[in-house]
Amino acid sequence: MFLMISTTGDEKNPATDLGFLLHKHPEKSQAFSTSYGTAHVLYPEADAERCTAALLLEVDAVALVRRGKGKGRGGAPDAALAQYVNDRPYAASSLLAVALSSVFSSALRGVCNTRPERAERPLPLRIEIPALPARGGPGLVRRLFEPLGWTVTAEPVALDTEFPEWGDSRYVRLVLESEALTLAEALRHLYVLLPVLDDAKHYWVSSDEVDKLLRAGEGWLPDHPEQKLITSRYLSRRWSLTRQAMERLELVRLAEADDSEVEQIDNAVETESETEEKPTPLAVQRRDAIVAALKESGAGRVLDLGCGQGQLVQALLKDVRFTEIVGVDVSMRALTIASRRLKLDRMGERQASRVTLFQGSLAYTDSRLKGYDAAVLSEVIEHVDPPRLSALEYAVFGSARPRTVLVTTPNVEYNVRWETLPAGHARHGDHRFEWTREEFRAWAGTVAERHGYDVEFRPVGPDDPEVGPPTQMAVFRMTAAKEEKAA
Repeated sequence: MFLMISTTGDEKNPATDLGFLLHKHPEKSQAFSTSYGTAHVLYPEADAERCTAALLLEVDAVALVRRGKGKGRGGAPDAALAQYVNDRPYAASSLLAVALSSVFSSALRGVCNTRPERAERPLPLRIEIPALPARGGPGLVRRLFEPLGWTVTAEPVALDTEFPEWGDSRYVRLVLESEALTLAEALRHLYVLLPVLDDAKHYWVSSDEVDKLLRAGEGWLPDHPEQKLITSRYLSRRWSLTRQAMERLELVRLAEADDSEVEQIDNAVETESETEEKPTPLAVQRRDAIVAALKESGAGRVLDLGCGQGQLVQALLKDVRFTEIVGVDVSMRALTIASRRLKLDRMGERQASRVTLFQGSLAYTDSRLKGYDAAVLSEVIEHVDPPRLSALEYAVFGSARPRTVLVTTPNVEYNVRWETLPAGHARHGDHRFEWTREEFRAWAGTVAERHGYDVEFRPVGPDDPEVGPPTQMAVFRMTAAKEEKAA
């Protein structure tokens, strides 16, 4: 099976930089052993104007069968023969996807110490795969790649050119072209979508495939219109794994929403004149209100659930009364950004001992969340589909059971005060709902009664006499009887 990656350039940005990005020298032909054969990397052309890298995978059909540990053996003679006579050596599949991740592992991660600025910038890319199994035809190929910014050419391959009446095969010749994607993004698209189009994998799919899918799909899969089909096929239609991946993708949207976009809406409070003092951003007012409520509660050990990029964790670290701060998020990307924001790699030992970041989903109970004084859900619940709120509720209030829980969420009634926000639109495209004050109070009251908490409501931001504050906060405190029982 064969794949070609081409780019163009000039004297200032030569196309041969592709060799640096792939970590493979254009003047050399290299071979790499894989579990199923040999992968060759060579450059049919390489100059400043145009450079093409080719990946040729020679599959050892016998090794493929032996690695399958007898899968498919027995039965009719033609079934046994099919183990050796098939399209695996010739058509792009999960074998090629695994070879991509092995041979171009650094490029897949976007790592290039020699040309870091090129790795971070989009390139003019052309990718060609002569034979790609496409269960779903050219139409599905376009539905998978076009939303990602590719111009797609998917030409059906005839079953036999001598007999056109036989029609087309299930294979296409694929050409992808884009000037808006980085090389790493392009490779991650291929890594996921090649086995999806083939609708088969050459190895047993286990739970670690969910993590692989989310890593490769970071930044594009949560919003892809064919997310469900991609997830199901990538995980070989194993329903338990597909459901797990879909739930994690559902929550990943929260961290994928750039915090600056949220704060852009928050900061859109109208001022009377340009000379008037700039108001404190709502995001800052919200953090100040949360910190004040935590101090009031006497909490020392605090959970920031859905910590995103670590703004609240950073604010809590400034106060020594918070002896242990734990940030939890479903997105590794958000946690990586939070780690950089906090400068954990340069933090002193004493300060570093106060903070922990780890990945977790609020849709599931987690023993690591138990035993804390307080938990914060700041602008989190509105990113969860309503049917999943009960799972989040139990994970926090029923299982983790901190003494104090702070929940903030937008007040939809206040949206009319922002002229920059079109009527009927949510403050952010990822919000699954935005509640009125009455709806939020009803939900919080039910949660408090069900789990043995008292609840108090506080405004965050200017409290408009007609529509209330822009953000509403609920302060849950475990009732004395429940707290005594828990102790």
